[in-house]
Amino acid sequence: MKKYLSILFLIPIIMSCATSTKDLTVVKNFEPEKYLGKWYEIARLDHSFERGLDYVTATYSMREDGKIKVLNEGVKSDGTQSQAEGKAYVKKSEDKAGELKVSFFLFFYAKYRIIFLDNYEIAVVTSSTKNYLWILARKPQLSEHELRQLEYFCGQNGFDTEKLIYPKQK
Repeated sequence: MKKYLSILFLIPIIMSCATSTKDLTVVKNFEPEKYLGKWYEIARLDHSFERGLDYVTATYSMREDGKIKVLNEGVKSDGTQSQAEGKAYVKKSEDKAGELKVSFFLFFYAKYRIIFLDNYEIAVVTSSTKNYLWILARKPQLSEHELRQLEYFCGQNGFDTEKLIYPKQK
């Protein structure tokens, strides 16, 4: 029991070591219906739930209950398919900020903060800490120029772009 209590007390300390994204501005006048559809993962920071995945996509569609269905798919190094289905909703705000709450497990929701959006064709997304970052696009490849501009944007906003992973895409 003491061991578990010690771990619980360590969680806030560990979380405080991660740099918050509160200082980052999310996009305004976000239109969720334009965000629906398939997005290709161009780059990401490493995290356990996508480790080793290539050909990663995220597909967003409306659910009957008004929430957004999130379907993340990728291919593991052994060739098997990985899939995770979740749900999301847009956080209400006066300025229609591009911030969602996303859940892949019961009622546990994480922040999904869109900090860059180019005509609903390219997006940069983070969470509540700078440990999470995704560069997404409607097409599986970006030009070298587009990619370098996005890496620069991410670096200017405090993300460690040296640690970006570029999954293979078809």
